[in-house]
Amino acid sequence: MKRKVLLIYTGGTIGMEKNYETGELVPFDFSHIFSKMPEMNLLECEVSVHPFSKPLDSSDVGPEDWKKIAVLIHRHYDQYDGFLILHGTDTMSYSASALSFMLKGLRKPVIFTGSQLPIGDLRTDAKENLLTGLTYASWYEGDEAVIQEVAIYFEYKLLRGNRTLKYSAEYFDAYHSPNYPLLGQSGVHLKIETEDLFRPEPDEEFSIDTHISREVLFWRIFPGMTLEYFSEIPKMKVLILQVFGSGTIFGTEKTEQVLRKIRANGTEIVVVSQCISGGISFGKYENSSVFNRVGAISGKDLTAESAITKCMHLLDNPGYSGTFAENFALNLRGEVTE
Repeated sequence: MKRKVLLIYTGGTIGMEKNYETGELVPFDFSHIFSKMPEMNLLECEVSVHPFSKPLDSSDVGPEDWKKIAVLIHRHYDQYDGFLILHGTDTMSYSASALSFMLKGLRKPVIFTGSQLPIGDLRTDAKENLLTGLTYASWYEGDEAVIQEVAIYFEYKLLRGNRTLKYSAEYFDAYHSPNYPLLGQSGVHLKIETEDLFRPEPDEEFSIDTHISREVLFWRIFPGMTLEYFSEIPKMKVLILQVFGSGTIFGTEKTEQVLRKIRANGTEIVVVSQCISGGISFGKYENSSVFNRVGAISGKDLTAESAITKCMHLLDNPGYSGTFAENFALNLRGEVTE
């Protein structure tokens, strides 16, 4: 029996072709992808294509588009065995992280992929990413999907979506998962690391929760910055601070005063690291103890992309009981190391 995969095309470089008169990259009609890639007819799965009516540059993809994708998957969940989402590379990690929180009780593969070069380019990485992405999206053992989470497949590597970041705008190997191992790898044979795969709770049924709040602000700390700027920004319900190392910030009395003022305004402070690898450890150094004193929340080893979308999803979400801090501390979809 051939497995059925819904291919959702949102836009991005993978759906571009070069206009050789102008030299510009322009989107082609993705409903004609089978004529561009006849190899797709040889796959051991049936592929249906759902292109967005207007292809989006990934820099334009945001919360409303995340909701649209989640609703599409929910609507077609019973009709298809897996889903492949083609997406521009610049914000793919944000979208994959957001979808991981929106899709609850997921028991089918939802794979994101894209490319660094257009599909018509002679040296393109698009074909391999697309074909292998479809293979992973249709991989079952008996009646059970091997992958039951949101993942990114890119340049021979399968990664947990909410653990990824784009680290290169130039190389084909564009994505890393610095704090979690590969879920799989493509070579002569396709490999899966079964012990590292996420599984939902046994009694959890599939559903979607598309709640997203935009009252989240992300701020990167840098040497010499004026913390008083924080008092000049509009009040936000969550402020994510990306700080040094394992959680350090300026060790001045003024720093603590500003942080206490932010908290007194009712703003939650979430702290993540500027380091790609590793995470936050309050109290490891004296200059991180201030976060314990002001009641900040540790982002542990979350990526910035995952921390942002997790905050957006949890903030004022009626689907969760408990406080924001309590819910943020939970490991919802394998996004954080416990």
